[in-house]
Amino acid sequence: MAEQPCLGPPASPAAPNPQTHPRDKWSKKMDFLLSVVGFAVDLGNVWRFPYICYQNGGGAFLIPYTLMAVFGGVPLFYMELALGQFHRTGAIPIWKRICPIFKGIGFAICIIGLYVSFYYNTIIAWALYYFYSSFSGTLPWASCDNPWNTPDCTNYFGKSNVTWTNFSRSPAEEFYTRKVLEIQKSGGLYDIGGIRWQLLLCLFLIFTIVYFSLWKGVKTSGKVVWVTATLPYVVLLILLIRGATLPGAWRGVVFYLRPDWGKLLSTAVWVDAAAQIFFSLGPGFGVLLALASYNHFHNNCYRDALVTSAVNCLTSFLSGFVIFTVLGYMAEMRDVEVEDVARDKGPSLLFITYPEAIANMVGSTFFAIIFFLMMITLGLDSTFGGLEAVITAVMDEYPQVLAGRRELFVLGLITVCFLGSLSTLTYGGAYVVKLLEEFGAGCSILAVVLLETIAVSWFYGIQRFSHDVKAMLGFTPGLFWKLCWVAISPALLAFIVISSLLDQPPLTLFEYQYPEWSISVGFLIGASSFICIPLYMVYKLVWTPGSLKQVRKKIPVCGVICSTFGFSSSTQSMSILH
Repeated sequence: MAEQPCLGPPASPAAPNPQTHPRDKWSKKMDFLLSVVGFAVDLGNVWRFPYICYQNGGGAFLIPYTLMAVFGGVPLFYMELALGQFHRTGAIPIWKRICPIFKGIGFAICIIGLYVSFYYNTIIAWALYYFYSSFSGTLPWASCDNPWNTPDCTNYFGKSNVTWTNFSRSPAEEFYTRKVLEIQKSGGLYDIGGIRWQLLLCLFLIFTIVYFSLWKGVKTSGKVVWVTATLPYVVLLILLIRGATLPGAWRGVVFYLRPDWGKLLSTAVWVDAAAQIFFSLGPGFGVLLALASYNHFHNNCYRDALVTSAVNCLTSFLSGFVIFTVLGYMAEMRDVEVEDVARDKGPSLLFITYPEAIANMVGSTFFAIIFFLMMITLGLDSTFGGLEAVITAVMDEYPQVLAGRRELFVLGLITVCFLGSLSTLTYGGAYVVKLLEEFGAGCSILAVVLLETIAVSWFYGIQRFSHDVKAMLGFTPGLFWKLCWVAISPALLAFIVISSLLDQPPLTLFEYQYPEWSISVGFLIGASSFICIPLYMVYKLVWTPGSLKQVRKKIPVCGVICSTFGFSSSTQSMSILH
């Protein structure tokens, strides 16, 4: 049976053929919006944006960030929502209708989704451990009088004549490294040690929540996000008000927003801005495709894209105030500059710096409980989206096998994710988390998004895609969106990928320098997902009937140009068949 043509004249503005099996629909429009916001707003909004903002010029960074969002992130966000809603299928089978030879993109997206689940849920498990530990009169990371503390532990809050040196370690840092992770029992990646049973239990509870939120599809997950997507905003508001009343809070805000215009001349700042917006909005992970595929055909996905992406960016900006009011307070207490306090980045900002400040506030137990509850809900939302992308893609690709067996398939997927996470629960698990975070979904996901954009805009054709959007919304995307999809967004993505590959700083964590062999393993992890794309192309070329010359005639190069710029040619409607 022949598939939709890969190249050629625009298709008629009609919905795709109805599916054999009835497809779930969102019960309410807000279920969908909250699911998209919940996926896009994750732990990275709380720590990555504030850190990158102050590192790259403070208030001046907002200029490249906004430009990258307008010309790169939001257009691709809109494209993915429109693709998912029109074709109403997941990330793998959708390529049968767009351009079959690029079907490897769908498999690559699923593999990246698995890699992310292997480490991301472990970070949520750490938050759950902190959440449990917060139910005490005195927080366990508030003093240096615990069995896990060392002579380097220095508690300067409420004390005078305390000298803070480069060797000093706060009680919060030692709680994180020596109690939660017990990283002192690991010699590095050569010797990651045994599994921490407490973290194993926490991760099991996290995956149990994830399973019972996803097992029935969007009918259940759409209800759960009413709590997990809204609660973080309530907590952020409470923490912002509390942070603004702390002594020295103004120092943190000034440091956060003080513009350093000279930074704008640095290429690295623009790369960071582009990378931040793409990773924050999340095009390319298949999540937007999956969530939008459960929409009604005529849902206004254009408005949804603008609203949800704006909410995501504003949340990042708001999180900066929440974080930096507290960093200003800590700088005041340590009698040092804010820059010296803000050395921590990544998860360390969430598990060391902020908890340390909370431990020395009035009502510390309450603020610790709501802070880590916020982290858990932020993480769960993104996990729901990431795994739903894999579930939808695979179930839509193999409906004859998996139709009516969603509960069993989800259980199998959760089991695979749990087993794949075991290495991150060891004493040296933090080193594995860092490695997977850097390479599992780094350049590979950006390269996948780049190819996805090229396949849709150049091969499927921007005119055909615009006709699809008009069939749903009643109007054609404007010239701005078409220019972004065809040229500007792909150029930005290529710029980030090339810059990231050329500039590979040494990988370190807690003063541990990653060995060269681990970097090679990291590159193999990244390549293992992306390699699906060329491998599937080769497979398709080899297994398509006919000689190589006949096969080549089925993929004429000029078809790309004709389709992109709207020229019709009936001789160019052939495609590689499924």
